[in-house]
Amino acid sequence: MNSFSPTIQAPNHLLAIWPGIRAEARQASIAEPGLASFYYCTILNHASFQDAITYTLASLLAGPDLSAMLVREVCQEALAEQPGLEVQMLRDIYAWYDRDAACDQYMVPLLHFKGFHALQSHRISHWLWQQGREALALFFQNRISERFGVDIHPAAQMGSGIMIDHATGVVIGETAIVHDDVSMLHSITLGGSGCQSVKRHPTIHKGVLMGAGCKILGNVDVGENAKVAAGSVVIEAVPSGVTVAGVPAKIVGRGRTTKPAESMDQCLPD
Repeated sequence: MNSFSPTIQAPNHLLAIWPGIRAEARQASIAEPGLASFYYCTILNHASFQDAITYTLASLLAGPDLSAMLVREVCQEALAEQPGLEVQMLRDIYAWYDRDAACDQYMVPLLHFKGFHALQSHRISHWLWQQGREALALFFQNRISERFGVDIHPAAQMGSGIMIDHATGVVIGETAIVHDDVSMLHSITLGGSGCQSVKRHPTIHKGVLMGAGCKILGNVDVGENAKVAAGSVVIEAVPSGVTVAGVPAKIVGRGRTTKPAESMDQCLPD
């Protein structure tokens, strides 16, 4: 079972996201008439965020062996039966908007960012896994990997407010746990150590920033608000609030900011 208990009631800043997305899409359809039908199909024809996200995921994940209608039905079922799943998705959109300098509109992750698409698709596959529908969950995992270049095992537990920037080459193993408000870049591996069916993948605590290409291997904890420098290989526990770098990774100092996942400051300490 997922150890996270998502909030069901969205706070005010999240409630503003869907109306904001619709307003952005209206403006964009006027500014770029050639894309008007795209904005209508993906956003403006939908009455709710749930309708829009299930349409988007179905369009992206459908294939010869799994129709868009079936994918959308599964997504709708997950959102209906798991309280708080929509809030998790909205928190992820806000994370991109708040932390990614290249994201200046709420609608951009929903429409264009494959890290967002992969993460929301994983949320559906994780729900399927929890329901005992492992065959379909693994099918979803395979489609996510093929479509987005992101491989997250359906059993992996993901919090919310997570940003996977660029996302290409991200691998997250079966027993990995990623808590809320984490930021990660491309080519990251949260890998296992050993072949036994035990906790063998990392636990990433709240507020961690993982730089591009870092590898965190085995049942190790990365403490709250820690930073893992790009290209590092972590094989031992990382205390809260420190920066680690190197192969193997060593502590190189305290973070330059207290919340590296929010600031996205990837420089090493002075």
